[in-house]
Amino acid sequence: MSEQARSEVYAELASVGPYGVRPGHALITMVEPHPGREHAYNRWYEDDHFIAGAMAMPWMYAGRRWVATRELQLLRYPTESAVADPVTAGCYLSTYWITEGRYDEHMKWTVGINKRLNRDGRVHQDRTHVFTAFQDREATVYRDGAHGPRDFHALDHPYRGLVLEVIDTESPEQRAELLDWLRSKHLPERLAGSPAALVTVFRPTPLPGDRMTYVKQVEGVDTRLTLLWFLEADPREEWEARFGGLGDEVAAAGLGRVELVAPFIPTLVGTDRYVDQLR
Repeated sequence: MSEQARSEVYAELASVGPYGVRPGHALITMVEPHPGREHAYNRWYEDDHFIAGAMAMPWMYAGRRWVATRELQLLRYPTESAVADPVTAGCYLSTYWITEGRYDEHMKWTVGINKRLNRDGRVHQDRTHVFTAFQDREATVYRDGAHGPRDFHALDHPYRGLVLEVIDTESPEQRAELLDWLRSKHLPERLAGSPAALVTVFRPTPLPGDRMTYVKQVEGVDTRLTLLWFLEADPREEWEARFGGLGDEVAAAGLGRVELVAPFIPTLVGTDRYVDQLR
C-alpha cells in the first residue's frame, strides 16, 4: 500500500464510528518480571512498550502503571487465589482505557502491532502474565456523586493508590445479581467516607485466537467481575479497616467469592523507583 493510500485510510476510519470519551473497555494486565530481571523489565516497559505497544494505538486514550512493593504484596488476600499463585505474584499492573464501541478495531490493531514487535525483537520475554484481560465496563460508582473526576479522568488524575479486586461467581445469572448488589448497596456503602473516590466495574472478554502465545486465554468470561478502586490516599493507610473485609461481605451476601484484593501505588514515570523494593 502506498503512503498516500495509507493516509486516506486513516482519514476514512476517523470519519466514521464512535468517538466518545467514555471508557467502554479496558486492558488490565498484572505482570511478574522474572527474578533478577526487574530493572530490565521496568525500563523496557516504560521506555518502549507502554508507548509503542499501547498508547500509540488507535482508541486507547489513557494509561497508567502501578506497582506493588513487597510490603504491599503481603497485604493481598485470599492466600489461596484463583488469580495469582502465589498471591504475591504480579508486582506491576498496567491499566488502559479504550473508547466505547471501538474494541474490535483496537483488537485488530493490537494483534497486528504485537506480532510486529515480536518479529522485531522488541518484546521482553523474561516475565509472566499473571492476570491479563481486556474488559468491558459494566458500571462506575462515585463516592461524591456528580462532584470530582469522572471515570474517564481516572488514569490521568493523580490518584495515590489503586486496589484491584477480582470476584468469581457460580453462574452468569449470579454475576448479574452480584453486579446489581455492588452498584446499589455494597459499593455506595463502602465508598462513603472512604479514601476511594470511585470504583469501576468490568467484566472480562475473551482474547482473540491469534493472540500472543505467552498470554493465556482469559478465565471467567461469563462469571467474573473486576473492580478498580481509585484512592486519594496510600492504600497502606487504614488498609484493614477499609479493605480487609471485602471477601467476607461478598461471601455473606451469597453472591460469589473474592479471588484477589491487591493494593498498588503509581509508578514514578521515567525512574526505577520501587524496583529495589519488589522482593
